[in-house]
Amino acid sequence: MAQYKRLKGTQDIFGEETKYWYFVESKAREIFLKYGFKEIRTPIIESTELFKRSVGETSDIVQKEMYTFKDKGGRSITLRPEGTAPVVRAYVENSMINLGSPIKLYYMGPMFRYERPQAGRQRQFHQIGVEIFGTDTPISDAEIIILADELLKAFGLKNYKIKINSIGCEKCRPKYKESLKNYYNPLLPNMCHDCQKRYETNIMRLLDCKVDSKYSKDAPVILDHLCEDCKTHFNKVIKYLDELNINYEVDPKIVRGLDYYTKTAFEIEHLDLGAQSAILGGGRYNSLVEEIGGRETPAIGFGVGVERIILALKQENIEIENPEKIDIYIAYSGEKTDFEALKLSKILKKEGLKVFLNLSERSIRNQMKHANKIKAKFVAIIGENELKTETVTIKNMISGEQFEVEKFWVPQILKEKSLLE
Repeated sequence: MAQYKRLKGTQDIFGEETKYWYFVESKAREIFLKYGFKEIRTPIIESTELFKRSVGETSDIVQKEMYTFKDKGGRSITLRPEGTAPVVRAYVENSMINLGSPIKLYYMGPMFRYERPQAGRQRQFHQIGVEIFGTDTPISDAEIIILADELLKAFGLKNYKIKINSIGCEKCRPKYKESLKNYYNPLLPNMCHDCQKRYETNIMRLLDCKVDSKYSKDAPVILDHLCEDCKTHFNKVIKYLDELNINYEVDPKIVRGLDYYTKTAFEIEHLDLGAQSAILGGGRYNSLVEEIGGRETPAIGFGVGVERIILALKQENIEIENPEKIDIYIAYSGEKTDFEALKLSKILKKEGLKVFLNLSERSIRNQMKHANKIKAKFVAIIGENELKTETVTIKNMISGEQFEVEKFWVPQILKEKSLLE
C-alpha cells in the first residue's frame, strides 16, 4: 500500500508545537481587539488578476512564486500569496467605505508561495495582519507602528529592531527614481541578473538586493528627495514615536517597489534569525483601493510571519504554557464503574477542568501509564472498592501523593488542587 507524505514546504503541526500557535494567535487577537480592530476572514482562493493588479505583474511573487491553476470553469485561480490584496478586495466589494472611516480590520491564516523551503520559510506559511482604511494622518501611521511594537512585546520578544522610512509619493518619487537610474547605470554590468531586470521594471528594489548590497551604500537617499507634504508627514510620524519612547531607526533602504505604496514603510527584524530576520513588514498604500476598482481611499497595514515569530520565541527561550494540559485523567475498572466515571467526567468539566476520560478497555495499571504519558496532573480512580464505599481515589501524578475522597467532595477538592499546581 502506498504511503502518503506531506508535500515539500508544508508541515504538520501537533503535540507540543501547537502551544506556540495557540499563544501567538490568541495574543494577537487580544491586542488587536484592544486597539479596536475587527476580524475579517477572506477566501484562500482568489482571482489571479487580483494579485497581478495588487502585487504587480513584474514582482517575483507573480512571476515565480504563485500557485495558479485553471478551475473547471476555465477561470484562472490563485492560492493567496499574501493577505492585503484579499482584504482590500473585500473592502471594495462589500462597500465597507459606507460603514464609516476609518475601518480597522485584522486577519490570520495560511498563505502560499512556491519558494525554496528553509527555516522560517514554507510554501504554505501563515500570516497575521492588520489594515486601516480611510485615513492618511501621520497619527494612523504611528499607531500602526506602536501596535506592531506592543504585539511583539506581548509575545515576550525583546531582541528586535524597528526600521522605518518614507518612500515618498507620486509627486516626489519619479525624480528619485531618475537619480537612482543615473547612479546604477554604470554599475549595472557587474550586478546580478535580478537587479539588471529590476533596473527597468522596479528600480527601487535594487536598494534591498541581498546579492549586490555593497552598491546600495552610496546610492541616493530618498529622504533627500521628499516633497514638502511627504517630509512633513514623516517628521510628524517620527515625533509621535519619540513622544511614546518607541525605539526605532530610520533606514533609507526600506523600500516598496510598487507605485501605490506611499510615504511610511517599515520592517521589524529579529536579531537572532539570520537570513530570515524580517518578522514583520508594513507600510502605507494610498492607491491600492483605487487600483482594484474602489474609490480613492488611503490605507496602511502590516503583516507578521507566524512561523518566524515562533522561531524568534524559541531563540529567546520564551516559556509558553501548553493550553492543552490535562487536569484530571479518570481511570476506572470493574462492573458499573464506567457509569460513575462518565458522571464524574461531566461534573468536573462543568467546573471548568480539563478532563481526559479513559475510553479503552485496559487495566488500571495501563490507564495510569497512559495518564503519565499524556502528562495529566491528577488521576481520579474508580474501582469496585470505590464504588462500594462511594469514594474516589485521587493520585497526584507530580508528587505521587494518593488519597481517598468521598465522591461528593471530589469536584471541589480536585478544582482546588488543580489550581494550586
